Amino acid sequence: MKYIIKGGQRLLVLLLGAGCLFLLCGCHGGGDMGAFAPPEEFDDSREYEITFWAKNDTNKVQTAVYAQAIEEFQELYPNITVNLRLYTDYGRIYNDVITNIATNTTPNVCITYPDHIATYVTGVNQVVPLEALFEDEKFGLGGSEVRFDAPSAQEIIPQFLEECSFGGHYYAVPYMRSTEACYVNRTYVEALGYTLPEILTWDFVWEVSEAAMARDGEGNFLVNGQQVLIPFIYKSTDNMMIQMLRQQGAGYSTERGEILLFNDTTREFLETVAEHVRTGAFSTFKISSYPANFFNAGQCIFAVDSTAGATWMGSNAPLLDISQEKLVQFETAVRTVPQVDPEHPQMISQGPSVCIFNKEDPQEVLASWLFVQYLLTDGIQTGYAETEGYVPVTSRAQESAQYQDYLSRMGEDNQTYYDVKIKASKLLLENVDHTFVTPVFNGSASLRDAAGQLIENTAKSIRRSQQVDEAYYENLYQEVAALYHLKQTEMGELPLASALLLWGLAGAWILIILYVVVQRTAQKRRNQG
Repeated sequence: MKYIIKGGQRLLVLLLGAGCLFLLCGCHGGGDMGAFAPPEEFDDSREYEITFWAKNDTNKVQTAVYAQAIEEFQELYPNITVNLRLYTDYGRIYNDVITNIATNTTPNVCITYPDHIATYVTGVNQVVPLEALFEDEKFGLGGSEVRFDAPSAQEIIPQFLEECSFGGHYYAVPYMRSTEACYVNRTYVEALGYTLPEILTWDFVWEVSEAAMARDGEGNFLVNGQQVLIPFIYKSTDNMMIQMLRQQGAGYSTERGEILLFNDTTREFLETVAEHVRTGAFSTFKISSYPANFFNAGQCIFAVDSTAGATWMGSNAPLLDISQEKLVQFETAVRTVPQVDPEHPQMISQGPSVCIFNKEDPQEVLASWLFVQYLLTDGIQTGYAETEGYVPVTSRAQESAQYQDYLSRMGEDNQTYYDVKIKASKLLLENVDHTFVTPVFNGSASLRDAAGQLIENTAKSIRRSQQVDEAYYENLYQEVAALYHLKQTEMGELPLASALLLWGLAGAWILIILYVVVQRTAQKRRNQG
């Protein structure tokens, strides 16, 4: 039988097809622009001006490394001017990028985090996918026309490079890497009658923290003789929750963006946190301030912060935020974050990455890419890594004579070779295979914030003597999910985009079947008439 599609039928087919196409496109997001096509040649006859946004914690040595990179790069490429803009934290960079996306005034190069980039790429053609630039024979990693000794793709530590891959593309390159460390007042641990293990467990940290709460008749803590002591302080409670869930094999999120955070294991950990907040043995940075300030004053035993923060930690730290008269002398040990299973330690990998924003002129993008490559050269990598407890992201820089000499001189002074800082770097170098990263997707930054917010809210409620029970946690989950616009996904439940697609396709087929039935019924009536 031959069917002829008439006007009404044709309209229905077109509408159904368009609807299905819309649903299919919606599942992939609007930011996927495909591979960037590098120019065949770099136009030296033109002048380029690129902006570089970077983060700096008032560390003048780091600023000097940025300045060195720009100066050396501009000597090699005198027609490229790099304008540096420094920020005090990554959150400010993120907010400014989001604002500038709306006005199409984004920087050319930006130091940021993959979670943030996942939001940037939702804007069409905003962030440059880097695969074609990686592989370009002339201007790619280690390319023949690059005017300096750039690393090859194989020389970037694979685990670090993979952190920059999501949504089917590499949207960044790693710049520096760090992890979290637990800085321990070994002197106080041993004074309490404990032997510090090589790998900390949560049980050990909680036990020692509670033991340290003993006071004398005048209200002074026995271990430090002071009126103030918070034995355990955690800087980034989002990492605290994420690492605990990972160590227990519990849900956090999936690669597809499914939200699994609000589970029973999370609640059990919150109950543990509440127990130790209640006794005063635990607090957070947002509640009590920087762990280093308490740690260096002898008012904290276990201070968890980034390895990049090592220059603030310990009696001889080169960077101090407390006065000399408050400083207490003790031995500082550096350990991995507390573990559930010390035989299989798991710790988060973090640190800044570098992305390139797309511009109308491919030559301008290429100029930005050349500068990004220069940030990966040995001198810049080792120079920046020596400023704090970061490690270089290339095997070549890590194995270089300069960096190996730096590591070997641990403890020679309390500045460049500060022992706690180099111990923190070695901690990551020795545990790269034990690190992990969380899935990156549009909304993963909000999920990270929510993970920390659960701990912060629980701690604040205990300190305010509020009722914390089953109803409290149920309400907490709802409040935090609403605050960060998250929807819990049960195991096996489809993500929203996939569910919409399937429902759309099902609806389309139902409409087609109904239309066919109606047409056949009408045809029968006409035949009978």
